[in-house]
Amino acid sequence: MASVATWNDCLEYVAISDVGMRRANNQDAHTEVLAPDMESWLRRGHLFVVCDGMGAHAAGELASEMAAEGIPHTYLKYHDLSAPDAIRKSIEEVNGQIHGRGQANPDFQGMGTTASALLLLPQGALVAHVGDSRVYRMRGHQLEQLTFDHSLVWEMSAAGQVPKSALPGFVPKNIITRSLGPHADVRVDLEGPYPLEAGDIFLLCSDGLTGQVSDSEIGAFLQSLPLAEVAQVMVDIANLRGGPDNVTAIVIRVKNTTLTPAGGWQVKPFALSDQSASISPAPPLQKLWLASAVCFLLAVLLGAAQLSIPALCAILVGIALGVVGLLLRISPQEQETRYLPAGIRLGTGPHATSDCSPTEEVVRELLSMIEQLRDAATEEQWAVNWDEFNSRALIGKQAFDARNYPLAVREFSTALRLMMNELRNQQAHVRTGSYQPRPSTESS
Repeated sequence: MASVATWNDCLEYVAISDVGMRRANNQDAHTEVLAPDMESWLRRGHLFVVCDGMGAHAAGELASEMAAEGIPHTYLKYHDLSAPDAIRKSIEEVNGQIHGRGQANPDFQGMGTTASALLLLPQGALVAHVGDSRVYRMRGHQLEQLTFDHSLVWEMSAAGQVPKSALPGFVPKNIITRSLGPHADVRVDLEGPYPLEAGDIFLLCSDGLTGQVSDSEIGAFLQSLPLAEVAQVMVDIANLRGGPDNVTAIVIRVKNTTLTPAGGWQVKPFALSDQSASISPAPPLQKLWLASAVCFLLAVLLGAAQLSIPALCAILVGIALGVVGLLLRISPQEQETRYLPAGIRLGTGPHATSDCSPTEEVVRELLSMIEQLRDAATEEQWAVNWDEFNSRALIGKQAFDARNYPLAVREFSTALRLMMNELRNQQAHVRTGSYQPRPSTESS
């Protein structure tokens, strides 16, 4: 049996959540649950969840916490259900809990949260989703959005077959059409499974990130930066652009073939309920009624041909089939097990796909942010390790001039992260009263 520690050999992830620049509290929440051993992974997989709460007072924070804690707990409780049915049912159950909490307290009425969950299973990556927090997959240079935004902009675009970029500017981008909590019932989107490959990178994030960082930038960072740095860099950029919302990101990378089909696992098809799939073979009960009707019709034809004995036999068989059908109808029925055929996926994703090789435009934007940070640090006399910052910035500029955009992204991102770390440390010292500005010794 494998222990949790051994997942480090085949899987790595980093998670970060930031309050942003304009919010007093963080209404985002996230959870990461790795299977305790290999047997558990084969049955339940690894689970990652991001939630973005909404509501006055502390309502949004409470709703997201309830979802981030409740979804994994409830999912693991439904161990007799298949993974798609269990994750869907867990989100539906948590929705009921949040709705009940909101109805019980006037301060919490209408509270809600998004919920995006990613399961990494032997069958592949399975996504369960409500709201506009997103799940991406990066494979090679291609970034795929596996979730559909349950937002007014996306719904209007889908309904009218109009590109989102062509919708009028007055259509708000932050109005969501589906969330956990406001209503007693909720519809959960299931997407996948997407078979895993070594090198796959997954990103779960709240709209505090995607509202400020473009898909092309996300893709460039995911494929150019070490996993330990990429989430922090994207959060820093969202904050540099105003940080109007809380920002949460979980980045996961499949390191080798251990968790992929090449790992030699026997992959079983998912068993599904009617709510998770539309695979519907003809019910046996309907077949019995049809056979009974055919027997009676045959008896009439045989009687008309004066074949009394065959006609009597047909009547008796028809009666017998009818009695069996009646007994089946009035007796409790076990739901017939349905399976997701191999190669078939739930949902209609990916919902957006783009080639995200680092480009001149992305690097030029990073260079602009580096120059603005340098100017601000000099003017405000921030305590900065200028030697390392300038060294990274210089290498990045040389790589940019040589059109080595992946290297430029790495060096500029490192310089940006160094500066933001210094700024965070400085702010912490100011809050404790221990910060004293020093004269700038910056040189370009």
